[in-house]
Amino acid sequence: MKSCKHLFSRALAAAPGRLHFAAHSHHLWPDASFDAHMQAWNDAARLADRKWEHVFAHVIPAAQRHIAAELHLPDASSVAFGPNTHELVQRIFSSKQKDGPIEVLTSDGEFHSFRRQLARWEEDGMVRRRTVPCAPFESFTARYLAAVAEKAPDIAFVSHVMFQTGLRFDGIDALSERARPDGMWAVIDGYHAFMAMPVDLGRAAQNTFYLAGGYKYAMAGEGAAFLHAPAGFGPRPVDTGWYAEFADIEASPKNEVAYSRDGMRFMGATFDPSGLYRFNAVRDMLAAEGLDTNAVAARCGALRDKLEAAIASGKAGALKDAEILRPNATGPRARYLALRDKRALAWMSELLKNDVIVDARGDVLRIGIGLYHDEADIEALCGKLAALPG
Repeated sequence: MKSCKHLFSRALAAAPGRLHFAAHSHHLWPDASFDAHMQAWNDAARLADRKWEHVFAHVIPAAQRHIAAELHLPDASSVAFGPNTHELVQRIFSSKQKDGPIEVLTSDGEFHSFRRQLARWEEDGMVRRRTVPCAPFESFTARYLAAVAEKAPDIAFVSHVMFQTGLRFDGIDALSERARPDGMWAVIDGYHAFMAMPVDLGRAAQNTFYLAGGYKYAMAGEGAAFLHAPAGFGPRPVDTGWYAEFADIEASPKNEVAYSRDGMRFMGATFDPSGLYRFNAVRDMLAAEGLDTNAVAARCGALRDKLEAAIASGKAGALKDAEILRPNATGPRARYLALRDKRALAWMSELLKNDVIVDARGDVLRIGIGLYHDEADIEALCGKLAALPG
């Protein structure tokens, strides 16, 4: 397996003694992103007041094309951007305001930002939620779709891949068939799927919102969150900023707040565009290296399999006694290994003392593999794991 470490020389040289196995949480940045970050600064200095003309004419359209190609979207103009997915979620919900609480169907495996915001909205009577448990894993998709069929919510919000366990929701197409602009909306949190595994929204794009960003497997860091917004769904978000009015400001009635008619209607206000510069550079880097998501996923999957085999053989010490979570019987897997054990937090803390970066969510230890890893890293990690207390 040819090493790709040369693509990450700056990040690896910055902490040469570190073993970073948290690519699922904070992916190391490739060298191409450094050059792009500098380009963002240089463009700001060179163009000054006219910077945004360049961003909207070149940087944003390039990012839209990259995302449309990755997700097989029929129209790149359906994509809007924000500094984080939390802001975009708020904008979606503001578009669904009605008399009485918004009915939401979700799972108990959603990321903290959405879980917390939904709980807070529920405290004030703004939403009413139903929650489908992720366990048992093998029936989750069927149970979630059955809950939709039993009583359609206003918004069905579910992660494509659950952040803690790697459980994959396989019902996006079926969910999208029930979505309507004047009925139920389907919203997919795709952060742990985007550029981690192949995703084809070709059939679902017409009726499904899809959120993700650059912080994890897109290798672009913060500030590059995006939303695919299907046409006709939420034409006038209540939570809005001035970037949402650029395209159709002259075409809107004089007594009505103007909105773009494409995905840009979900844009907010002034933000730092450097994340989009970095995202575009990473995508161009991957293309130049002949690497697509299938290739990267296969490479990381082979290393994950090597790590699993080492754990099973006892080469990784006490981890042999942990439960390796394999929530999906078939199909693409999450880009990290999840192990359930009551010692997960203690293991994470002990590894951190030795400059080995993993993370734990409750009793689940997560070991994330990225493009910057090779077989030697797996061997080195197993050595560190073997030294953990039993």
